[in-house]
Amino acid sequence: MNADHEAAMPESVVPYLAVNGGAAALEFYTRAFAARETFRLRNDDGTLGHAEFFIGRAKFFLADEWPVMGVKSPLTLGGYSVSLAITVDDADSFVLRLADEGATIERPVSDGPEPGTRAGWVIDPFGHRWHISSRLADRSADIPERLPV
Repeated sequence: MNADHEAAMPESVVPYLAVNGGAAALEFYTRAFAARETFRLRNDDGTLGHAEFFIGRAKFFLADEWPVMGVKSPLTLGGYSVSLAITVDDADSFVLRLADEGATIERPVSDGPEPGTRAGWVIDPFGHRWHISSRLADRSADIPERLPV
């Protein structure tokens, strides 16, 4: 990779969630995922123009739908094109916690295809799909070598 190309590479990717009900979505993520909100900007009409929060060390942006710009939530679209994946200490209890807070369990937690993992899928009340997984054992010796990027 040349220096010009390397300088243009992003340092991180931040998911930007579109929702219908931004304030309620922030409340849900705070309760269910222990999210920490760090910024909120309201539009003149009371909708959420932009918010920022963290789940663990992962940063997220969030805003209410903006149909004039084609920004629609999964609920409005009737589906999703992106799923969010997180790793937690205990996928079983975390998925149950999300369900208690209003998420729908799409696939219950079960043993994953990789030895020593458990994973399940939930849809949050705002239509976003989450893959929740946990590692039960140190598998570093089982992970194949990654190809250079």
